[in-house]
Amino acid sequence: MVPRKKASQISKVKNQQRTNEAFTIVPRRISRRYAFMALILSLIIVACTNTYQSSPSPVNKLSIESADLRIWWDKGFTVDEDEAIQQLVSNWEKQTGNKVKLSFYIGDELPQKARRAIQAGNAPDIMMSYGAERALNPRLAWEGKLADVTDVIKPVKNLYPEYALQSVNYYNNAAKKRSYYAVPINQATVHIFYWRDLLEQIGRSKRDIPKDWDGFWEFWKQVQNDLRMKQQKQDIYGLGFPFSAGASDTYIFFEHILEAYDVQILDSKGKLLIDDPKVRQKIVQTLDWYAKFYQQGYVPPDAINWLNPDNNRSLLNRVVVMTPNNTLSIPCSVRQDAGTYRNKLGILKFPNKPNGKPMRYLLTLRQAVLFADSQQQTKALNFLAYLIQSQVIDKYLKAAGGCNLPVIKPLWQDPFWKNPTDPHVSTAAKTVTEGSTRLFYYVQNPAYSVVLEENIWGKALNRIIVDKISPEQASDEAIARIKQIFAQW
Repeated sequence: MVPRKKASQISKVKNQQRTNEAFTIVPRRISRRYAFMALILSLIIVACTNTYQSSPSPVNKLSIESADLRIWWDKGFTVDEDEAIQQLVSNWEKQTGNKVKLSFYIGDELPQKARRAIQAGNAPDIMMSYGAERALNPRLAWEGKLADVTDVIKPVKNLYPEYALQSVNYYNNAAKKRSYYAVPINQATVHIFYWRDLLEQIGRSKRDIPKDWDGFWEFWKQVQNDLRMKQQKQDIYGLGFPFSAGASDTYIFFEHILEAYDVQILDSKGKLLIDDPKVRQKIVQTLDWYAKFYQQGYVPPDAINWLNPDNNRSLLNRVVVMTPNNTLSIPCSVRQDAGTYRNKLGILKFPNKPNGKPMRYLLTLRQAVLFADSQQQTKALNFLAYLIQSQVIDKYLKAAGGCNLPVIKPLWQDPFWKNPTDPHVSTAAKTVTEGSTRLFYYVQNPAYSVVLEENIWGKALNRIIVDKISPEQASDEAIARIKQIFAQW
């Protein structure tokens, strides 16, 4: 059972994640009279909107809010994240006199919704979407669907690390040029979260966790066995690995496992290396290694159906003892409970690779993009330039609870990010600033963004687990599909 206080925290997070509808900013204080008038007006607008949708006329695109800057943003894992961007937008509105229609959408649905909006000719002006930087933005830039934002980046170019600039330096096949087609906002990588107090129940602590590859993962299997014996219940699992083909968490974590086994899919020029028999064999080995944790019963059975928030929920509800996660959303969700945040919830780096070398982490650079068809280019560029001012982005990231790390170099001087009394933020910051890192393969070749969007690795794992095919067959299917994707580019 989850303690009463913690349950309220979890409920708060779940309610943030559960909704499938957009949320638009409205004034918080309004009289009942004006509220009633606003309700009547909204019903009229809805009725008119429905009428317009039934007609193919170009008038459909006209709106009394046509001059507003439309921004689509990921719905946060916590209320603090949403309120932080709301406040930033409000400050910009007051400073410029412009109006913004800010809408929130669930991260899993936003990239698909954006693609549909582009096809319908009704895309927003700006979008900030978790996952789009890996699986969508490179393709949109290639197709000429994104606006060049060099004018935003150029004045502050020296404030970004080189890898951050590389992550948004896309090729536009329509314009036959490479340029900056996105603005880096924050960054993240995979960390491992676990319950310290559950280890204590079986007489273990952080000091007992091995740092070698095989020993590390075997440790959590033994923790599951020991906890089940002590608690006399079979519904706790040692590992919170994602296995779903519907969650980007699956391919993000699996790409790290490929990195751990030194599986090189592309060379520095973006050329495929998977025809090499040695590369194929390593893919087979990695898929087999990953799938066995599920097959042996050390992962919850429903992990094959998880969406991105579900490994968070499983850890917070103590269904799993540990889970990898690509942001600090898990500690952010319990930050208000100081005892849980600092004492019960632990954070770990990856163990050393199987060859004994330190792990190299894959960085996710979250990006804001401006769509090429936006009718508010000047306002949008102004907003993006405001957003990445050092003092503005620093205030925003801290107000959002430190769930994502800064990418602009001067911000690392703020003690908030390296405070040793904050175990989660300081550990994550040290991993990003001092550890060995690289970007996902989409930087070498945008075709790999399709590999990620289709979640080729999640599908391969499902084929092994659900359809009972061999790792060899699953690898060959994955390789064949990847080659087919690249042949289309």
